Amino acid sequence: MSTLKDLRISSHQTQQQIADLLGITRAAYTNIENGKRGCDADNLVTLARHYGVSTDYLLGCSDYSDTHAPTTKGKWIPVLGRVQAGIPIEAVEDVLDYEEISNEMAKTGDFFALQVRGASMEPRIHEGDVLIVRKQDDAETGDVCVVMVNGDDATVKRIKKSPEGLFLIANNPAFEPMFFSNREIDELPVQVIGKVVELRAKF
Repeated sequence: MSTLKDLRISSHQTQQQIADLLGITRAAYTNIENGKRGCDADNLVTLARHYGVSTDYLLGCSDYSDTHAPTTKGKWIPVLGRVQAGIPIEAVEDVLDYEEISNEMAKTGDFFALQVRGASMEPRIHEGDVLIVRKQDDAETGDVCVVMVNGDDATVKRIKKSPEGLFLIANNPAFEPMFFSNREIDELPVQVIGKVVELRAKF
């Protein structure tokens, strides 16, 4: 039921929160949300009441306009605390919150948000700030990107390309630039997974 995912995200809730509401495991709820298992009648009624929609809507038997579900001016994307290699963004469980992006922005690609950790990008970007990131596997010199290095958590750095390899440059002068040769880029690997398109600072 992809509808369940849309409703959950628009309500700023995690899969674990909805699983707790239904009194089932997160894995069981994930299977329901992904359509891999059915939802029993009691849980269906609970979800309909929770989201303010009809059970017919959840079952795909009525249009969205026939429900009382809240409308949204844009699309909600997950704010992640960390990004790990090999795990699709949509499968990451470490969801801290949700941020809304405009429908116009959403049409330009797939997005996620990342909460900054550390001081390497100060003074422009501080720990706790949220970055809106468009998923892409390449970028241009000068772009601030989310980069995966050696299978560790992704790092946020400004990139600089050269014929010999790639520099990852921090805004904070206390942090030395990191350089990776073309061979290291292939073997470690080093991979751009997204470009930062917006900063949402926390006060």
